[in-house]
Parts: sequence; C-alpha cells; structure tokens
Amino acid sequence: MRARRVEDQGLSPQRLGTILMVVLAVGLAVFGVKESVRAWQMRRDMQSVERELGALRAKQSELTRTVDRLRNDPLYIEKLAREEMGMVREGETVLKFPSQSSPQIPHAPR
Repeated sequence: MRARRVEDQGLSPQRLGTILMVVLAVGLAVFGVKESVRAWQMRRDMQSVERELGALRAKQSELTRTVDRLRNDPLYIEKLAREEMGMVREGETVLKFPSQSSPQIPHAPR
C-alpha cells in the first residue's frame, strides 16, 4: 500500500508529458495571438507609409514640372513675375482701382 501512495503523490511520465503539452499549446497560442496582432499593426503601418509615399511622389512630380517650366518657359516666368511680384513691362500703364468694400450707411443725427 505504501508503494501506491508514492505513485499517487508523484507525477507519472504520462501525466508529466500531458502537462508539458498543455503548457506548450497555451504558450504557442498566446505567442500566436500576440504575433498576429503585431503583424496586423505592421500591415496597417505599411499601408499608411505607402499612401504617404504616393503623395510624396505626386508632389515630387509636380515640383519637377515646375522646375522644368522655370528653366524652359519664359511666359511662365513672366506670368509669375506679374502675378506674384506685381511687375510690369517697360512702357505699360498700370491702373489700380480701390477695392470695393461694403457701403457704409451714414448714421442719422439724433
């Protein structure tokens, strides 16, 4: 009877193997969920970076076209000089009109 109690109190190889398998399965499940969440976050971040990259490439293309026009298109340079710097050609007359603001109604004396 004494030998049997020792067996009941100790872990048999089969029971130890089962416990190790359960611990391993739980560990892999936790690790798998954690890594799945991490992979999802990385995919989301990558999509955001790809959108930003697309916007930057479009901006670069626009800037490249502007540089090309500044180097090769005298009419574009003239347009910018007139619109942004208020420049005129020699001999041109510039007419400036006062800006129209809302008409003010005079107050009647009391």
